[in-house]
Amino acid sequence: MTQELAKLRFVEIGLGNFAPYLMNRIMGRYNASLREEMAELGLTTPKIRCLAVLAMIDGILIGELAVYAVVEHSTLSRTLDGLEKESLLRRARDPKDQRATRVFLNDAGRATFEKVWPRMAQTYAQMFEGISTDERLAFEATLQKILRNVRIHDF
Repeated sequence: MTQELAKLRFVEIGLGNFAPYLMNRIMGRYNASLREEMAELGLTTPKIRCLAVLAMIDGILIGELAVYAVVEHSTLSRTLDGLEKESLLRRARDPKDQRATRVFLNDAGRATFEKVWPRMAQTYAQMFEGISTDERLAFEATLQKILRNVRIHDF
């Protein structure tokens, strides 16, 4: 199957069947649907991505946060500066490696994420309207396999 896909011309696949294009469109709509509410809270897409990751993996290394949040290092640095200035998180040196920095969500950061989560959950649920639980689970499993195929890091 993989060899067959690699031999196809783009016009044979088409936009409507080209998975990267579809994923970009889906994420573009997802982000756009949240943008207004996030802006009211002073949040940007990179900020909310960081808060979401930290809500699940608190105390993460900055390099890992960049990967999980899908944010470029330069953008992440500015994003963390802003979140720290807004007292939503704190950075601390890793006790095992003084060159490394870990990022921790504080109570205000967690509360801010909890304010936007209902809208995120609503948008997430809307994405799967008319799709059965089995289909959703199969889709998520497929995405996890794709991520394993393309990822650079072990996580």
